[in-house]
Amino acid sequence: MAMSGTTRTYACNGVCIIPLGTYLSRVGYNGGNIGSAYMTFALACIISPFFAGMIADKFFAAERLLGVLNILAGVLLAVAAHVSVGAGGQAHLNAAGEPVLGIFYWALLAHFICYMPTWALTNSISFQHMENPGREFPRIRVMGTIGWIVVSMTTLFSSQLNRLLGTTELFEASVLPMYLGAAIGLLSGVYSFFLPHTPPQGCGQAVSFGDIVGVKAFALLKDRNFLVFLVTSFCIFFPGMFYWAFANLYLNESKMSAAAAWQSTGQMTEMVFLFVMPWFFARFGVKKMLLIGLFAWIARFCCFSFGGWGTPTAALVVLGLMLHGPCFDFFFVTGQLYTDKKAPKEIQSQAQGFIYLTTFGFGWLFGSKLAGAIVDKYAVHGGHDWHAIWLWPIGLVAVIMVFFFLGFHDHIRVGHAEVESAAGAK
Repeated sequence: MAMSGTTRTYACNGVCIIPLGTYLSRVGYNGGNIGSAYMTFALACIISPFFAGMIADKFFAAERLLGVLNILAGVLLAVAAHVSVGAGGQAHLNAAGEPVLGIFYWALLAHFICYMPTWALTNSISFQHMENPGREFPRIRVMGTIGWIVVSMTTLFSSQLNRLLGTTELFEASVLPMYLGAAIGLLSGVYSFFLPHTPPQGCGQAVSFGDIVGVKAFALLKDRNFLVFLVTSFCIFFPGMFYWAFANLYLNESKMSAAAAWQSTGQMTEMVFLFVMPWFFARFGVKKMLLIGLFAWIARFCCFSFGGWGTPTAALVVLGLMLHGPCFDFFFVTGQLYTDKKAPKEIQSQAQGFIYLTTFGFGWLFGSKLAGAIVDKYAVHGGHDWHAIWLWPIGLVAVIMVFFFLGFHDHIRVGHAEVESAAGAK
């Protein structure tokens, strides 16, 4: 049952967040608007731990809270979809005739504030009902990746969906993925009430503001190597948001059919690389693994910049998508392992939360704005100059890579069991 709950939780987000930029661009929003829309995810990452840590974990059974939050997230996503456009099915405009997100922004933010705690709640339910989490949880967590892949494949059937709905509109450029995500959220909420009873873990325990933001983990910043790693992890989201917020728009403007389905090849390679990571760790260690991850980011953006769908270099575009495996696993999973190794046992959870807040919170937040501004800079009639756009993240990662190479000198290693555990907690 926990496997199914994990699949539904990640599928709800995956079906709408991938094509969101394409939809918003089609109805008239610009790159800055799209960046702001993706910022709501980051703001929710910053806000939701306070709710989950200081309130939810003390008063509510996990499966009931998961059900309520999934239902609320589904309803709010449907509301966001409904208010995403104004008169004539186009972007909302301000008095100067410029596109503004308006109430759509706040509805989307409310959706993500309800949605983000569900990741931790599915993990909590799983961990409390397993005898050996290190071995059992990876098999459960991978169901989330599979759920993401499955919903991405809906674009393969977009022509059939169009016939049923009597429209010729590109599925990924329509509001339908948001409504589909809302429906999955509602089903997830109902299903969650049938998960094993999981009473609140924090009942009777005092949780402070410092515990939530990970104040004790600040002591790790005294270690120069950890500080360099943290700065690198924060900065990688500046180029990373070019992919997460705008890759689907790039692929659709390149006339790639079923772009979201093609993007799911990245999740497929991600699962493959999780299995080979222990082999790489045994031979390379943390520093080289992180450098491989950074190099994979550069290679991905080079593939996008110099490849072109429908041209002899189309294979480069597919290769860039498939590089998601080493991009994500070799950098982010390795980072989780490194943090676990550096943090004393009593503050490991705070250290992981601190990293998450720094990256998916503040890194995603500022990276979204930068990527949106750059994409707007290269807007042309009927689309964007993607060759020029992708050169920016190439340069950003190159600078980050040099900074990390020169500043990080920790050659710590991890064992097979730790790799297995971190892969599951991803």
